[in-house]
Formats: sequence, C-alpha cells, structure tokens
Amino acid sequence: MKNLIFSFLIGMCAIGGFAQTVPNQKASSKLISTQIVEIACGECQFKMKGKDCELAVKIDGKPYFVDGKGIDDFGDAHGEHGFCNAVSKAEVTGEIVNNRFKAKEIKLLPTKK
Repeated sequence: MKNLIFSFLIGMCAIGGFAQTVPNQKASSKLISTQIVEIACGECQFKMKGKDCELAVKIDGKPYFVDGKGIDDFGDAHGEHGFCNAVSKAEVTGEIVNNRFKAKEIKLLPTKK
C-alpha cells in the first residue's frame, strides 16, 4: 500500500512538472506601444472571416480584430469615409492576445487630402 501511494505521488509530481512546461497565455501575447497601423472593418476591407462588420487593425501586415473599441466608436462605419468603405491610419497602444488586439488606446490620424 505504501508503494502504491508513493508511486501515485511520484506520478502526480511528474504531471505537475509537465504542466509547468506548457506555454501559458501570456507567452502568446505581444505588447504594442504607440505603433502606426491601418484600421478598418475586418470583413469589408481586410477580408477577414467574421459574423458582422467588426473593427480590425493591421499590425506588421497581419490583421487582428479589436477588443475594447467598437467599429462605430469613431463615427458611422457605413458612412462615406467609414471603416467599411475606407482604410484609415491610427496610432495604437495595446496587446495582441490569442490573435486579437486588446486596445488600450486608438488615436485616428488625419487623412491626407
């Protein structure tokens, strides 16, 4: 019986050690600090798969849906110059986590005329 308990405890320690080597969610994140990016509707402008018009940013050429800000937070997305009809530039700060951009700040930049 003692050998069985000892074997069980050794096995649990081995499993616990293995669990610590699995990457956690933080390992798959990337901080973004005041970077200039493209911003638009992910579905309409960046051809991302989604269920509805949703705000997205392109960081280093890769599009990410945005959490923390909505597509209509900057005006009518379906207006003439809205995110569904045009790609704009923005300065962003936040974090990429699990292939989504968690926005802390988004500052739209003036469009060139």
